[in-house]
Amino acid sequence: MRRSTSRTITGRSLPALAVLAAGVLLAGCSAAGTAGSSSSDGSGSAAVKVGLVYSRSGPLAAYGKQYLEGFNAGLAYATHNTGKVGGHRIEVTEQDDAGDPAKAVAAAKTLIGKGTKILAGTTDSGVALQLAPLAAQNRVLYVSGPAATDALTAVNTFTFRSGRQSYQDILTAGSLLGDSHGKKVTVLTQNSAFGQANVAAVKQVLGGQGAKVDAVLAPPSAADLTPFAQQVKSRKADLVFVAWAGASAPALWTALDQQGVVGSTKVVTGLAGTASYPLFGAAGAKVSFLAHYFPGAAGTPVEKAMLDGITKAGGTPDLFSPDGFTAALMIVHAVEAGSAQDTSLMVKALEGWSFQGPKGDEQIRAVDHALLQPMFTAKLIGTGSAAKPVLLMRLPMGAVTPPSKQMAG
Repeated sequence: MRRSTSRTITGRSLPALAVLAAGVLLAGCSAAGTAGSSSSDGSGSAAVKVGLVYSRSGPLAAYGKQYLEGFNAGLAYATHNTGKVGGHRIEVTEQDDAGDPAKAVAAAKTLIGKGTKILAGTTDSGVALQLAPLAAQNRVLYVSGPAATDALTAVNTFTFRSGRQSYQDILTAGSLLGDSHGKKVTVLTQNSAFGQANVAAVKQVLGGQGAKVDAVLAPPSAADLTPFAQQVKSRKADLVFVAWAGASAPALWTALDQQGVVGSTKVVTGLAGTASYPLFGAAGAKVSFLAHYFPGAAGTPVEKAMLDGITKAGGTPDLFSPDGFTAALMIVHAVEAGSAQDTSLMVKALEGWSFQGPKGDEQIRAVDHALLQPMFTAKLIGTGSAAKPVLLMRLPMGAVTPPSKQMAG
């Protein structure tokens, strides 16, 4: 893939990018990456400085890699392989936050101090919630990535998102239940902040639709998960929503299969990246999956362009490829329809924008900057390394639209 963008990589060698990347455009950086008072493309036009702050390393490094590869493909697509928009060359500097909010904030402050007007990336929700107020304080455009926390929607006028949010996940899960009114839903998760947040989300969304929601909570350190699978089976729920994190996932799915849970009721969980498919073992074929994305799910020309762009560059399309691709589309549109330097005009250009994204018809809701988008449901066929998802249903953005929120500021 031909690329004219100028990149500065902070604190890592180029091979480390193959592990994961976070890009940040340093305002005032020349193509060689040296600081200066201004930057131009050689024709006197100021360069567009974009900063990608994301997890190149740390626990979410695999997701960061997917985001970066999608962003690169999206930038090439949106600029027709010129690396320019509105006559301005796009400069990208990548910064690794390692999933640490303090590192992310420090990197963003440095970039903003050097003139960066656009920040993007953010694999981790905790990081996103720290960068959003910083963007508002400094009046820079901030386009978050895979961070799914609902709290990011309407957090301030300068913050947008290029991925989905948790509410859309739960609505997608609910589509597998049908009419929720009077149905019994059991959430199986860990007794942790992560688990409690999932219980609260299911109660808010499906409980709000009339479902009766309860939970089975396992200690995060639990090694024997059979008792918890037995508890779930005894609840005789119409739907079991599983939200699980950590190395015990294979043991959990084995227990659910052995106790007959996946064969006796509808069990739903989120479809993660391709590396997770073998973890479900024999239970995988009996589970229903809500899916933000998997390669081939959308079947649109823009998705094909994304897949082709990533593979031609030597990458591998995966779960969060659309988040990076869409971020690039948003940034190019903000500069082209707004301004390369006036953040308020970039914000106005994005608010209410409807576009063809890699997942299909998408829209940035003007009132709170929620990214309305299609979602998918799927099943797995095959086991082990042969496991792969098959599409069950494409849900248009109108079917999985979160309630609107009042902008915080």
